[in-house]
Amino acid sequence: MPAQPGSSRPPRHAQLATTEQSPDFAAWAQGVGMISHGPATQAAIASLLERHAPTAELRRTWLAKLRAADRLANMGMWLVAHMTYAQRVRLDGEPLVEGDFKPRPEGHTGGALNMVPAYVGYLTANSLTCLTRSWLMGQGHCVAAIDALNVLVNNMGPAHAARYALSDEGLTRLVNDFYHCGVDADGHPVSPLGSHVNAHTAGGLSEGGYLGFAGLQYVHMPLAHQNLVAFLSDGAFEEQRGSDWVPRWWRAEDSGSIVPVMIANGRRIDQRTTMSQSGGTHWFEEHLMLNGFAPLTIDGRDPAAFAWAIITAETELAEQVAALEAGHGRYPLRLPYVIAETVKGYGFPGAGTNAAHNLPLLASPAEDGSARERFNAGAAALHVPLAELRQAIDTLNDHTTSQRPKERNHELAVAVTPLPTAPLLPTFMPGQSVSPMAAIDETFKRLVLANPELRVRVGNPDEMRSNRLDQTLDLLKHRVTDPEPGVAEALDGSVITALNEEAVVCAALANKQGLNLVASYEAFAVKMLGAMRQEIIFARHQHEVGLEPGWLTVPLLASSHTWENGKNEQSHQDPTLCEAWLGEMDDVAPTLFPVDAPSAAYALRELYRSRGRIALAVVAKNPVPVVLDEEQARRLYEDGIICLHDTAAPRVQLFAIGAYQLIEMQRALARLTLAGVEASLYVIQEPGKLREARDEREATATLGQCRLSQLVPPTHARVFLAHCRPEPLCGVLRPLDTGSGSRFLGYRNRGGTLDTFGMLYANRATWGHVLEAVSEVANLELEALLDEPERLALAGEGDPQALR
Repeated sequence: MPAQPGSSRPPRHAQLATTEQSPDFAAWAQGVGMISHGPATQAAIASLLERHAPTAELRRTWLAKLRAADRLANMGMWLVAHMTYAQRVRLDGEPLVEGDFKPRPEGHTGGALNMVPAYVGYLTANSLTCLTRSWLMGQGHCVAAIDALNVLVNNMGPAHAARYALSDEGLTRLVNDFYHCGVDADGHPVSPLGSHVNAHTAGGLSEGGYLGFAGLQYVHMPLAHQNLVAFLSDGAFEEQRGSDWVPRWWRAEDSGSIVPVMIANGRRIDQRTTMSQSGGTHWFEEHLMLNGFAPLTIDGRDPAAFAWAIITAETELAEQVAALEAGHGRYPLRLPYVIAETVKGYGFPGAGTNAAHNLPLLASPAEDGSARERFNAGAAALHVPLAELRQAIDTLNDHTTSQRPKERNHELAVAVTPLPTAPLLPTFMPGQSVSPMAAIDETFKRLVLANPELRVRVGNPDEMRSNRLDQTLDLLKHRVTDPEPGVAEALDGSVITALNEEAVVCAALANKQGLNLVASYEAFAVKMLGAMRQEIIFARHQHEVGLEPGWLTVPLLASSHTWENGKNEQSHQDPTLCEAWLGEMDDVAPTLFPVDAPSAAYALRELYRSRGRIALAVVAKNPVPVVLDEEQARRLYEDGIICLHDTAAPRVQLFAIGAYQLIEMQRALARLTLAGVEASLYVIQEPGKLREARDEREATATLGQCRLSQLVPPTHARVFLAHCRPEPLCGVLRPLDTGSGSRFLGYRNRGGTLDTFGMLYANRATWGHVLEAVSEVANLELEALLDEPERLALAGEGDPQALR
């Protein structure tokens, strides 16, 4: 890692000597404050000017913007340091005194300081080229850099613009709002600033709280006419693997320019990163080249280096695409990848130490005189007089003259995907046995064909054909760089297949301007949970502040599931994901259990008629009887529950959640009818619709007690048979729980190499176990419902086959 500014080695393709001798160049080359320009960066900028600014007038304009970037970067770091430590801001640069500091400083200061030159370089590249690129930041805890600079350049959303301004008062409010932690009467944060990117962060696309997911997503984000800069971290690189595959997926025909920028500061919280321990960026360059990238290593302390790298990376990628179109070369292209070498917390005292991750001064300036002196000395080295700062900001803010949008309104931030044209659904005959996954397959194929303008991404971590998505695969094909003849593979395939659940779900979640589907074995889909949760949390926060997400709902199909995957041992028998998803807010995270082909097909089509949600659907892949017609499927989707068999005065109500559970409940109902016991049978497809809403927004997605009472008349005796474990379901269905009169059956953590019946019996979830529960809650004699071999099987004293 470089220890002093300007000591990094030359970027690739940069000239080793600078031929530019103009006074304007010399003025920029001197640097200012903590920003200096080493020989390598000077040579790179000279080359950039020669190529992109051929006239003297344009060179003067570009160099004025580069000088402005230096001043903005200094004051960005200055303000970040204040956000961590100060409760007062003085733009005149006078030292702060004891009472001006926060009693308890907070902040991920080192990373945020490192992000300042990067974001300034991004702003500068936009200004130089008169093009507003989109941006994404994986290290969301560095948000102070983004928020600070957005205030300085007046690139704010409504909530920030109403509270902050470039004045002592406005910035003082900013630093006091940072890590404020107060809540209003409704339990919402008082401050629009967060410790990570949030819905108020101008231009923010993702919280970035789950390290590594940005590295999996950025390649799938921009459409062919869009540009994206993705800021990544070396710590995230080792935490979440899979970003190495980016060259496998990128195609100029359907993807825009992408520039990944690795902030290589060499430290995690307490130790060096693996990259640092393995040989630094030299090792990382070799790693990137082996994986199909073309690394560009720059001085990560210099905003000019970032601007050069962004423009150069885009130029090099465009040249490769032009060569490809001319018949030279082949996919995968060598995608440029920027490595920004820096020191954790560069620009402020404590840089490079473990303390730089959070609080680089080691002590609080509010209590420690030496810490106070270090703060004031560090701030003084960064301070730029207000008049100079305003001039720099005006120089870079050329949006009106260049007729480009503000960075807060970059294309990915404001995109709204049109609702798709809904196709006709397949028709099914009552009693016919049809795979619900096959019904979804046919429906999705029709949806894709009806909406050719929408880019499609299907996330597949394992076997699509095993999950009955044959038509989808044959239509869209695996995306590969070397298609095998006679196999469903293509260069432009829309199916992203990798044995990495996080990578494939991120492909779908990133395609926010298209049509997406994810399918996985249920047991392994739980590995997707973090990526899914980050998306719906961010989307919900956008809803709350009036910024409605523009992306279409993403269905995730969990198939080859617990009750039909017995042959693969208990590791493959895991309903954890649906239980966890039931805990999320139903307005953005519905969990569905379709019971047959019509309910599965109808639900899939209708999910795409909404935005900003991730819907988990647990779907059987093996054929099951068709029970519902299309009208019943509609009612089931809208209400989340439907009565399949009613009676005027039921002794007991039966509730099935899941396809195999409905089959068992129907058998139980038939035996009750034979015994002369009046019973009603209900299907619950979306349990979350029946829950007690936890806030006003979730209440818009739930039925409410009045409507639920109309659909399910009061009855004391109720038995529920669930796909998942009964305990979490019991909490969700509390409005239907009658206490001692209710029994909840489901998965009991029993499994092995078993068929569906074996799984049901091992978990006490067969129709016979349902009747045993009915006898308890309805005060019936078990002998009236089951014969002796069946009762012995229930008691564990007879042959289980009696209940098959």
